[in-house]
Amino acid sequence: MSPLLLGGASFLLMFVLIFLQVPIAIAMILAGTLTSAILIGLDPALEIIPIEIFHALSSPELALVIMFVLMGNLASLAELPRDIYRLSASLFGHRPGGLAMTTIVSSAGFGAICGSSVATTATMTKMALPEMMRYGYGNKLAAGSIAAGSTLGIIVPPSIVLILYGILTEQAINKLFVAAVIPAILGVAFYLFAIVYVVRRNPDEAPALDRVGADVRINAARQAFSFLVLVLCVGGGLYSGFLTINEAASVGVTLSLLIAWKRGKIGKSSLNRSILDTASTTGMIYLVLIGAGIYSYSMTLTGLPAEIVKVIGNSGLPPLVIILLLEVMYIILGSIFDTVAAMVVTLPFVFPLVTGLGYDPIWWGIINVIVMEIGLITPPIGMNVFVLYGIKPELGLKNIYLGVIPFAIADVGRLLLLTFVPVLMIIN
Repeated sequence: MSPLLLGGASFLLMFVLIFLQVPIAIAMILAGTLTSAILIGLDPALEIIPIEIFHALSSPELALVIMFVLMGNLASLAELPRDIYRLSASLFGHRPGGLAMTTIVSSAGFGAICGSSVATTATMTKMALPEMMRYGYGNKLAAGSIAAGSTLGIIVPPSIVLILYGILTEQAINKLFVAAVIPAILGVAFYLFAIVYVVRRNPDEAPALDRVGADVRINAARQAFSFLVLVLCVGGGLYSGFLTINEAASVGVTLSLLIAWKRGKIGKSSLNRSILDTASTTGMIYLVLIGAGIYSYSMTLTGLPAEIVKVIGNSGLPPLVIILLLEVMYIILGSIFDTVAAMVVTLPFVFPLVTGLGYDPIWWGIINVIVMEIGLITPPIGMNVFVLYGIKPELGLKNIYLGVIPFAIADVGRLLLLTFVPVLMIIN
Protein backbone atom coordinates (compact mmCIF):
# COMPACT_ATOMS: atom_id res chain seq x y z
CA MET A 1 0.00 0.00 0.00
CA SER A 2 1.38 3.41 -0.97
CA PRO A 3 1.85 5.98 1.85
CA LEU A 4 -0.86 8.22 0.35
CA LEU A 5 -3.37 5.37 0.18
CA LEU A 6 -2.39 4.39 3.70
CA GLY A 7 -3.05 7.96 4.87
CA GLY A 8 -6.54 7.85 3.39
CA ALA A 9 -7.21 4.47 5.01
CA SER A 10 -5.97 5.80 8.35
CA PHE A 11 -8.32 8.79 8.13
CA LEU A 12 -11.23 6.48 7.31
CA LEU A 13 -10.33 4.16 10.20
CA MET A 14 -10.31 7.06 12.63
CA PHE A 15 -13.78 8.22 11.54
CA VAL A 16 -15.14 4.67 11.78
CA LEU A 17 -13.82 4.43 15.34
CA ILE A 18 -15.42 7.79 16.22
CA PHE A 19 -18.76 6.68 14.79
CA LEU A 20 -18.45 3.53 16.91
CA GLN A 21 -18.34 5.82 19.97
CA VAL A 22 -14.62 5.35 20.60
CA PRO A 23 -13.37 8.55 22.32
CA ILE A 24 -11.78 10.92 19.82
CA ALA A 25 -8.40 10.88 21.59
CA ILE A 26 -8.23 7.07 21.62
CA ALA A 27 -9.33 6.91 17.98
CA MET A 28 -6.51 9.27 16.97
CA ILE A 29 -3.93 7.37 19.03
CA LEU A 30 -4.95 4.00 17.58
CA ALA A 31 -5.13 5.18 13.96
CA GLY A 32 -1.94 7.25 14.22
CA THR A 33 0.11 4.53 15.94
CA LEU A 34 -1.03 1.83 13.50
CA THR A 35 -0.21 4.03 10.50
CA SER A 36 3.23 4.94 11.85
CA ALA A 37 3.94 1.29 12.69
CA ILE A 38 3.26 0.24 9.11
CA LEU A 39 5.55 2.96 7.74
CA ILE A 40 8.47 3.00 10.22
CA GLY A 41 8.02 -0.11 12.37
CA LEU A 42 6.25 -0.88 15.63
CA ASP A 43 9.01 0.10 18.07
CA PRO A 44 9.62 3.61 16.61
CA ALA A 45 5.85 4.13 16.39
CA LEU A 46 5.40 3.26 20.06
CA GLU A 47 8.24 5.61 21.02
CA ILE A 48 6.20 8.51 19.64
CA ILE A 49 3.61 8.10 22.42
CA PRO A 50 5.84 9.03 25.39
CA ILE A 51 7.37 11.85 23.34
CA GLU A 52 3.94 13.38 22.74
CA ILE A 53 2.95 12.86 26.37
CA PHE A 54 6.09 14.69 27.52
CA HIS A 55 5.49 17.46 24.97
CA ALA A 56 1.92 18.00 26.21
CA LEU A 57 2.74 17.86 29.92
CA SER A 58 5.67 20.27 29.55
CA SER A 59 3.73 22.81 27.46
CA PRO A 60 3.41 26.16 29.30
CA GLU A 61 0.51 27.12 27.02
CA LEU A 62 -1.57 24.20 28.28
CA ALA A 63 -1.35 25.63 31.79
CA LEU A 64 -3.66 28.34 30.45
CA VAL A 65 -6.34 25.75 29.80
CA ILE A 66 -6.21 24.59 33.42
CA MET A 67 -6.36 28.13 34.76
CA PHE A 68 -9.23 29.34 32.59
CA VAL A 69 -11.28 26.19 33.16
CA LEU A 70 -10.77 26.58 36.91
CA MET A 71 -11.71 30.26 36.68
CA GLY A 72 -14.97 29.33 34.96
CA ASN A 73 -15.81 26.68 37.55
CA LEU A 74 -15.11 29.03 40.45
CA ALA A 75 -17.11 31.83 38.81
CA SER A 76 -20.07 29.48 38.45
CA LEU A 77 -19.64 28.47 42.09
CA ALA A 78 -19.81 32.16 43.02
CA GLU A 79 -23.09 32.43 41.03
CA LEU A 80 -21.73 35.14 38.75
CA PRO A 81 -23.93 33.94 35.84
CA ARG A 82 -27.00 34.80 37.92
CA ASP A 83 -25.69 38.34 38.45
CA ILE A 84 -25.04 38.80 34.73
CA TYR A 85 -28.56 37.71 33.91
CA ARG A 86 -30.21 40.01 36.46
CA LEU A 87 -28.25 43.01 35.23
CA SER A 88 -29.07 42.26 31.59
CA ALA A 89 -32.74 41.74 32.42
CA SER A 90 -32.92 45.12 34.17
CA LEU A 91 -31.46 46.80 31.07
CA PHE A 92 -33.28 44.95 28.29
CA GLY A 93 -36.28 43.23 29.87
CA HIS A 94 -38.77 46.03 29.07
CA ARG A 95 -38.12 45.79 25.33
CA PRO A 96 -40.05 43.40 23.09
CA GLY A 97 -37.96 40.25 23.19
CA GLY A 98 -36.00 41.76 26.07
CA LEU A 99 -35.53 38.51 28.00
CA ALA A 100 -34.26 36.78 24.87
CA MET A 101 -31.84 39.68 24.41
CA THR A 102 -30.88 39.27 28.04
CA THR A 103 -30.11 35.61 27.38
CA ILE A 104 -27.82 36.52 24.46
CA VAL A 105 -25.91 39.19 26.38
CA SER A 106 -25.68 36.99 29.48
CA SER A 107 -24.41 34.05 27.42
CA ALA A 108 -21.65 36.25 25.99
CA GLY A 109 -20.78 37.44 29.48
CA PHE A 110 -20.76 33.94 30.89
CA GLY A 111 -18.69 32.79 27.90
CA ALA A 112 -16.07 35.37 28.87
CA ILE A 113 -15.52 33.56 32.17
CA CYS A 114 -16.39 30.03 31.12
CA GLY A 115 -15.24 29.43 27.54
CA SER A 116 -17.48 26.40 27.08
CA SER A 117 -20.51 26.34 24.83
CA VAL A 118 -21.99 23.22 26.42
CA ALA A 119 -21.55 24.58 29.95
CA THR A 120 -23.17 27.87 28.90
CA THR A 121 -26.13 26.00 27.38
CA ALA A 122 -26.69 24.01 30.56
CA THR A 123 -26.38 27.09 32.77
CA MET A 124 -28.63 29.35 30.70
CA THR A 125 -31.26 26.62 30.30
CA LYS A 126 -31.59 26.34 34.05
CA MET A 127 -31.44 30.09 34.65
CA ALA A 128 -33.05 31.85 31.66
CA LEU A 129 -35.63 29.37 30.40
CA PRO A 130 -37.87 29.44 33.53
CA GLU A 131 -37.92 33.27 33.40
CA MET A 132 -38.93 33.35 29.72
CA MET A 133 -41.58 30.70 30.25
CA ARG A 134 -42.94 32.60 33.26
CA TYR A 135 -43.46 35.71 31.18
CA GLY A 136 -45.18 33.92 28.28
CA TYR A 137 -42.35 33.59 25.75
CA GLY A 138 -42.86 31.13 22.91
CA ASN A 139 -40.91 27.87 23.03
CA LYS A 140 -39.17 28.57 19.73
CA LEU A 141 -37.70 31.95 20.61
CA ALA A 142 -36.82 30.89 24.15
CA ALA A 143 -35.05 27.73 23.02
CA GLY A 144 -33.41 29.40 20.02
CA SER A 145 -31.95 32.25 22.06
CA ILE A 146 -30.45 29.82 24.59
CA ALA A 147 -29.02 27.35 22.06
CA ALA A 148 -27.63 30.07 19.79
CA GLY A 149 -26.48 32.45 22.52
CA SER A 150 -24.50 29.68 24.13
CA THR A 151 -22.35 29.27 21.01
CA LEU A 152 -20.73 32.59 21.93
CA GLY A 153 -18.92 30.72 24.70
CA ILE A 154 -16.25 29.47 22.27
CA ILE A 155 -15.51 32.81 20.55
CA VAL A 156 -15.60 35.25 23.49
CA PRO A 157 -12.09 35.43 24.97
CA PRO A 158 -10.72 33.66 26.91
CA SER A 159 -11.84 30.82 24.67
CA ILE A 160 -10.53 27.31 25.37
CA VAL A 161 -10.98 26.42 21.69
CA LEU A 162 -8.86 29.40 20.60
CA ILE A 163 -6.17 28.38 23.10
CA LEU A 164 -6.13 24.87 21.63
CA TYR A 165 -5.97 26.27 18.09
CA GLY A 166 -3.03 28.44 19.11
CA ILE A 167 -1.21 25.48 20.65
CA LEU A 168 -1.83 23.15 17.72
CA THR A 169 -0.82 25.72 15.07
CA GLU A 170 1.87 27.51 17.13
CA GLN A 171 0.11 30.88 16.91
CA ALA A 172 0.21 33.60 19.55
CA ILE A 173 -2.79 33.08 21.83
CA ASN A 174 -2.98 36.75 22.81
CA LYS A 175 -3.27 37.70 19.12
CA LEU A 176 -6.10 35.20 18.71
CA PHE A 177 -7.90 36.72 21.70
CA VAL A 178 -7.54 40.25 20.31
CA ALA A 179 -8.70 39.14 16.86
CA ALA A 180 -11.80 37.51 18.40
CA VAL A 181 -13.11 40.68 20.08
CA ILE A 182 -14.87 42.27 17.08
CA PRO A 183 -16.30 38.94 15.79
CA ALA A 184 -17.67 38.27 19.29
CA ILE A 185 -19.30 41.72 19.41
CA LEU A 186 -20.72 41.17 15.93
CA GLY A 187 -22.08 37.81 17.07
CA VAL A 188 -24.04 39.47 19.87
CA ALA A 189 -25.25 42.27 17.59
CA PHE A 190 -26.41 39.91 14.82
CA TYR A 191 -28.27 37.75 17.36
CA LEU A 192 -30.03 40.82 18.79
CA PHE A 193 -31.11 41.81 15.27
CA ALA A 194 -32.43 38.27 14.77
CA ILE A 195 -34.55 38.62 17.92
CA VAL A 196 -35.90 41.98 16.73
CA TYR A 197 -36.85 40.38 13.40
CA VAL A 198 -38.63 37.43 15.05
CA VAL A 199 -40.54 39.66 17.47
CA ARG A 200 -41.67 42.04 14.74
CA ARG A 201 -43.00 39.13 12.73
CA ASN A 202 -44.72 37.55 15.71
CA PRO A 203 -45.09 39.88 18.73
CA ASP A 204 -46.83 37.12 20.74
CA GLU A 205 -43.55 35.19 20.88
CA ALA A 206 -42.02 37.72 23.29
CA PRO A 207 -44.23 39.98 25.41
CA ALA A 208 -42.45 42.98 26.91
CA LEU A 209 -41.95 43.28 30.66
CA ASP A 210 -42.65 46.39 32.67
CA ARG A 211 -39.80 48.88 32.70
CA VAL A 212 -37.92 48.72 36.00
CA GLY A 213 -36.86 51.78 37.91
CA ALA A 214 -33.39 53.20 38.25
CA ASP A 215 -33.10 51.77 41.76
CA VAL A 216 -33.60 48.22 40.46
CA ARG A 217 -30.96 48.73 37.77
CA ILE A 218 -28.52 50.21 40.26
CA ASN A 219 -29.09 47.28 42.61
CA ALA A 220 -28.56 44.81 39.76
CA ALA A 221 -25.36 46.61 38.76
CA ARG A 222 -24.20 46.51 42.37
CA GLN A 223 -24.80 42.75 42.53
CA ALA A 224 -22.95 42.29 39.22
CA PHE A 225 -20.04 44.48 40.34
CA SER A 226 -17.89 41.45 41.14
CA PHE A 227 -18.37 40.09 37.64
CA LEU A 228 -17.53 43.46 36.10
CA VAL A 229 -14.35 43.67 38.19
CA LEU A 230 -13.36 40.16 37.09
CA VAL A 231 -13.86 40.97 33.39
CA LEU A 232 -12.10 44.34 33.73
CA CYS A 233 -9.08 42.90 35.51
CA VAL A 234 -8.67 39.88 33.24
CA GLY A 235 -9.74 41.38 29.92
CA GLY A 236 -8.51 44.90 30.54
CA GLY A 237 -5.18 43.73 31.90
CA LEU A 238 -4.69 41.40 28.95
CA TYR A 239 -5.69 43.75 26.13
CA SER A 240 -3.88 46.75 27.60
CA GLY A 241 -0.66 44.77 27.76
CA PHE A 242 -0.39 45.28 31.52
CA LEU A 243 -0.74 41.52 32.09
CA THR A 244 0.61 38.63 30.08
CA ILE A 245 -1.91 35.94 29.19
CA ASN A 246 -0.50 33.67 31.91
CA GLU A 247 -0.75 36.46 34.48
CA ALA A 248 -4.30 37.29 33.35
CA ALA A 249 -5.31 33.65 33.84
CA SER A 250 -3.78 33.62 37.33
CA VAL A 251 -5.52 36.89 38.25
CA GLY A 252 -8.84 35.45 36.99
CA VAL A 253 -8.54 32.33 39.16
CA THR A 254 -7.52 34.34 42.21
CA LEU A 255 -10.36 36.85 41.87
CA SER A 256 -12.93 34.10 41.20
CA LEU A 257 -11.77 32.25 44.31
CA LEU A 258 -11.95 35.42 46.42
CA ILE A 259 -15.43 36.28 45.14
CA ALA A 260 -16.70 32.76 45.87
CA TRP A 261 -15.11 32.88 49.33
CA LYS A 262 -16.56 36.31 50.13
CA ARG A 263 -20.01 35.06 49.15
CA GLY A 264 -19.70 32.06 51.42
CA LYS A 265 -19.69 29.55 48.56
CA ILE A 266 -16.37 27.93 49.37
CA GLY A 267 -16.75 24.73 51.33
CA LYS A 268 -14.74 21.55 51.33
CA SER A 269 -17.19 19.68 49.10
CA SER A 270 -17.85 22.58 46.70
CA LEU A 271 -14.16 23.39 46.28
CA ASN A 272 -13.32 19.72 45.75
CA ARG A 273 -16.06 19.50 43.13
CA SER A 274 -14.71 22.53 41.25
CA ILE A 275 -11.17 21.13 41.31
CA LEU A 276 -12.33 17.66 40.19
CA ASP A 277 -14.38 19.18 37.34
CA THR A 278 -11.33 21.17 36.27
CA ALA A 279 -9.12 18.07 36.41
CA SER A 280 -11.63 16.05 34.40
CA THR A 281 -11.95 18.69 31.68
CA THR A 282 -8.25 19.41 31.37
CA GLY A 283 -7.41 15.70 31.45
CA MET A 284 -9.70 15.19 28.45
CA ILE A 285 -8.08 18.12 26.63
CA TYR A 286 -4.56 16.82 27.34
CA LEU A 287 -5.49 13.39 26.04
CA VAL A 288 -6.98 14.90 22.88
CA LEU A 289 -3.83 16.93 22.23
CA ILE A 290 -1.61 13.88 22.80
CA GLY A 291 -3.76 11.97 20.31
CA ALA A 292 -3.60 14.88 17.86
CA GLY A 293 0.19 14.94 18.06
CA ILE A 294 0.46 11.21 17.37
CA TYR A 295 -2.03 11.37 14.53
CA SER A 296 -0.48 14.48 12.95
CA TYR A 297 2.93 12.81 12.96
CA SER A 298 1.54 9.76 11.16
CA MET A 299 -0.13 11.97 8.56
CA THR A 300 3.13 13.80 7.95
CA LEU A 301 4.81 10.44 7.35
CA THR A 302 2.22 9.51 4.72
CA GLY A 303 2.57 12.82 2.91
CA LEU A 304 -1.22 13.03 2.53
CA PRO A 305 -1.64 16.62 3.81
CA ALA A 306 1.04 17.90 1.43
CA GLU A 307 -0.56 16.01 -1.46
CA ILE A 308 -4.01 17.45 -0.67
CA VAL A 309 -2.54 20.95 -0.64
CA LYS A 310 -0.85 20.28 -3.97
CA VAL A 311 -3.99 18.86 -5.63
CA ILE A 312 -6.26 21.67 -4.47
CA GLY A 313 -3.61 24.27 -5.33
CA ASN A 314 -3.49 22.92 -8.89
CA SER A 315 -7.29 22.64 -9.19
CA GLY A 316 -7.63 26.13 -10.63
CA LEU A 317 -10.28 27.13 -8.08
CA PRO A 318 -9.95 30.68 -6.74
CA PRO A 319 -8.65 30.75 -3.15
CA LEU A 320 -11.84 32.40 -1.91
CA VAL A 321 -13.95 29.56 -3.35
CA ILE A 322 -11.74 27.04 -1.56
CA ILE A 323 -12.20 28.93 1.72
CA LEU A 324 -16.00 28.96 1.25
CA LEU A 325 -15.98 25.21 0.58
CA LEU A 326 -13.94 24.65 3.74
CA GLU A 327 -16.45 26.71 5.71
CA VAL A 328 -19.31 24.54 4.46
CA MET A 329 -17.32 21.43 5.39
CA TYR A 330 -16.74 22.70 8.92
CA ILE A 331 -20.39 23.58 9.43
CA ILE A 332 -21.28 19.99 8.51
CA LEU A 333 -18.53 18.54 10.73
CA GLY A 334 -19.48 20.84 13.59
CA SER A 335 -23.06 19.57 13.43
CA ILE A 336 -21.90 15.98 13.84
CA PHE A 337 -18.76 16.03 15.99
CA ASP A 338 -17.65 17.78 19.13
CA THR A 339 -16.06 21.19 18.41
CA VAL A 340 -12.61 20.21 19.62
CA ALA A 341 -12.76 16.91 17.74
CA ALA A 342 -13.75 18.55 14.45
CA MET A 343 -10.91 21.05 14.69
CA VAL A 344 -8.19 18.70 15.92
CA VAL A 345 -8.92 15.97 13.37
CA THR A 346 -8.87 18.29 10.36
CA LEU A 347 -6.10 20.76 11.21
CA PRO A 348 -3.26 18.56 9.84
CA PHE A 349 -4.92 18.80 6.41
CA VAL A 350 -6.63 22.18 6.45
CA PHE A 351 -4.08 24.44 8.16
CA PRO A 352 -1.27 23.97 5.59
CA LEU A 353 -3.83 24.39 2.82
CA VAL A 354 -5.16 27.69 4.16
CA THR A 355 -1.71 29.14 4.88
CA GLY A 356 -0.48 27.86 1.53
CA LEU A 357 -3.21 29.92 -0.15
CA GLY A 358 -1.75 32.98 1.55
CA TYR A 359 -4.35 33.51 4.28
CA ASP A 360 -3.43 34.73 7.74
CA PRO A 361 -3.44 31.86 10.29
CA ILE A 362 -4.90 34.13 13.00
CA TRP A 363 -7.77 35.12 10.69
CA TRP A 364 -8.41 31.47 9.86
CA GLY A 365 -8.44 30.56 13.54
CA ILE A 366 -11.35 32.95 14.15
CA ILE A 367 -13.18 31.80 11.02
CA ASN A 368 -12.59 28.19 12.05
CA VAL A 369 -14.23 28.78 15.44
CA ILE A 370 -17.18 30.70 13.94
CA VAL A 371 -18.07 27.95 11.47
CA MET A 372 -17.95 25.41 14.27
CA GLU A 373 -20.23 27.70 16.29
CA ILE A 374 -22.78 27.42 13.50
CA GLY A 375 -22.41 23.66 13.54
CA LEU A 376 -23.36 23.60 17.22
CA ILE A 377 -26.94 24.55 16.28
CA THR A 378 -27.15 22.87 12.86
CA PRO A 379 -29.10 19.64 12.12
CA PRO A 380 -28.78 16.67 12.08
CA ILE A 381 -27.30 16.94 15.55
CA GLY A 382 -26.05 20.28 16.81
CA MET A 383 -24.48 19.76 20.23
CA ASN A 384 -26.19 22.74 21.89
CA VAL A 385 -29.58 21.64 20.59
CA PHE A 386 -29.21 18.21 22.16
CA VAL A 387 -27.88 19.56 25.45
CA LEU A 388 -30.90 21.85 25.67
CA TYR A 389 -33.27 19.06 24.65
CA GLY A 390 -31.68 16.71 27.17
CA ILE A 391 -32.34 19.17 30.00
CA LYS A 392 -35.82 20.29 28.86
CA PRO A 393 -37.31 17.62 26.53
CA GLU A 394 -40.78 19.15 26.93
CA LEU A 395 -39.67 21.97 24.60
CA GLY A 396 -39.72 19.53 21.70
CA LEU A 397 -36.79 18.93 19.36
CA LYS A 398 -38.70 20.41 16.40
CA ASN A 399 -39.36 23.66 18.27
CA ILE A 400 -35.69 23.98 19.19
CA TYR A 401 -34.55 23.48 15.60
CA LEU A 402 -37.14 25.95 14.30
CA GLY A 403 -36.09 28.41 17.00
CA VAL A 404 -32.44 28.42 16.00
CA ILE A 405 -33.07 29.08 12.29
CA PRO A 406 -33.06 32.92 12.54
CA PHE A 407 -29.90 32.79 14.63
CA ALA A 408 -28.19 30.39 12.23
CA ILE A 409 -29.00 32.78 9.37
CA ALA A 410 -27.53 35.62 11.42
CA ASP A 411 -24.40 33.52 11.99
CA VAL A 412 -23.99 32.88 8.28
CA GLY A 413 -24.31 36.62 7.66
CA ARG A 414 -21.56 37.33 10.19
CA LEU A 415 -19.38 34.58 8.70
CA LEU A 416 -19.69 35.99 5.17
CA LEU A 417 -18.99 39.51 6.43
CA LEU A 418 -15.77 38.42 8.16
CA THR A 419 -14.78 36.25 5.19
CA PHE A 420 -15.12 39.04 2.65
CA VAL A 421 -14.01 41.87 4.97
CA PRO A 422 -11.19 40.35 7.05
CA VAL A 423 -9.97 43.82 8.02
CA LEU A 424 -12.73 43.78 10.68
CA MET A 425 -10.44 41.53 12.70
CA ILE A 426 -7.48 43.09 14.47
CA ILE A 427 -4.78 40.66 13.39
CA ASN A 428 -1.49 42.59 13.60
